[in-house]
Amino acid sequence: MPTVVLPVLNEAAAIPWVIERMPTGYEPLVVDNGSTDGSGDVARRLGAQVVHESQPGFGAACFAGLMASTDDVVCFMDCDASLDPGELPSVADPVSAGDADLVLGRRRPQGRGAWPAHARVANEVLAWQLRRRAGVSVRDLGPMRAARREALVELAIQDRRFGWPLEMVLLASKAGWRIEEVPVGYHPRVGKSKVTGTVRGTVRAVRDMSAVLS
Repeated sequence: MPTVVLPVLNEAAAIPWVIERMPTGYEPLVVDNGSTDGSGDVARRLGAQVVHESQPGFGAACFAGLMASTDDVVCFMDCDASLDPGELPSVADPVSAGDADLVLGRRRPQGRGAWPAHARVANEVLAWQLRRRAGVSVRDLGPMRAARREALVELAIQDRRFGWPLEMVLLASKAGWRIEEVPVGYHPRVGKSKVTGTVRGTVRAVRDMSAVLS
C-alpha cells in the first residue's frame, strides 16, 4: 500500500480532485508547507493524513512527507491537479514488483498551457546536464515518482528547496539504482503556479538544481 506524498502550498481548490482520484490502496499524505487558504483542513476533511512543515521549500515538504510515511513504497506528486493520481500505479508498480528502484513519470502535455515553453526548455537542459555528468538516462525530472522508503532515507538527500528532485536522481544513480521512466499525462494546473508557470519561479528552480549539479 504506497504512501503518496503531496507537498501543498495554497492548493485548496485542487485538493478535492486529487484526493478523489487517488487509486484504491494509495494513501495520500498531504504536507502543508505554510498554506493560508485552509489547504490542510480541506485535505483532512477528505480523509487524507496531514502533516505541517514550517520550513519553507519544496524539498523540505517532501522530506517531511518521507519521514512521516510508514509504507514500504513512497510516491511523490504535485497536488495542483497537473498530474492524475490515477496514473500512479504505472509509476509505483515496477518498484513494488522489484523491477526498478526509482521510477519517474515522464510528462506528456495534455492541453494548451499545460507546460509553458520556458519551463520545458529549462527541464530539458537540466536533464541533459544530468545525462552528461552522471550518465543517467532520463529525459524529464518529473514530479511524479516512486521508490522504496528505506532506500530513499538512506540516500540522505540534503537539498530542501527545488533541487530535491534532481538530487534524488543524482544520488540514486551514484548508488547504482535501476532508474526508469514511464509516460504520464501533464495537465494545466488548477490555480496560480508558484514555480514552472512563471519565469521567476522557473529561474529559482533552475538555480537550486544547478547548485546540486555543481
